[in-house]
Amino acid sequence: MTTTPDSPSPAAPPRPRPGPPPRPRPRVLLVGTGAAVTALLLLVSVGTLLHQPLLIPPLAASMALVAGAPDLPLSQPRSVVGGQLLSALTGFAVLAVAGPGLWGAAVAGGLALGVMMCARTPHSPAAATAVIVALQSPPFWSFLGLLALASLILVAVGLAGARAAGRTYPAYWF
Repeated sequence: MTTTPDSPSPAAPPRPRPGPPPRPRPRVLLVGTGAAVTALLLLVSVGTLLHQPLLIPPLAASMALVAGAPDLPLSQPRSVVGGQLLSALTGFAVLAVAGPGLWGAAVAGGLALGVMMCARTPHSPAAATAVIVALQSPPFWSFLGLLALASLILVAVGLAGARAAGRTYPAYWF
């Protein structure tokens, strides 16, 4: 195949979209919003029953990705669950070395990204989970267990919401 000066080479990166993405269809918008609200209320409910806080800011951001952009690699179950757990472990590792504090939290958040990328589980909200761990020193096993439960709730509600909206989620599991 030959290329002319006006045609991009086969390896050329795609051109950026000329504007914002189109507004979602009303059904997708309503179901996605409803799924996000439902998931976060479920986290509050389960947390109340367990007398433990399950609703932490990174999980709200995770649900926003799952419900609002279910096709992204960041939104897939592998990334949501794996990214959250790996980031928490990264936070605990930094905590063990540096102790709680802002400097360690900053390192934990950055290292969490690298760990997730190496594990092919990129999930940007999870970097904040590493920061929370390094700042607050939560109990190891209970935090990991609750985080796993909360992440699975998000994926389950995302799955139900996608079905209700006529969308496909997940694109892949693991």
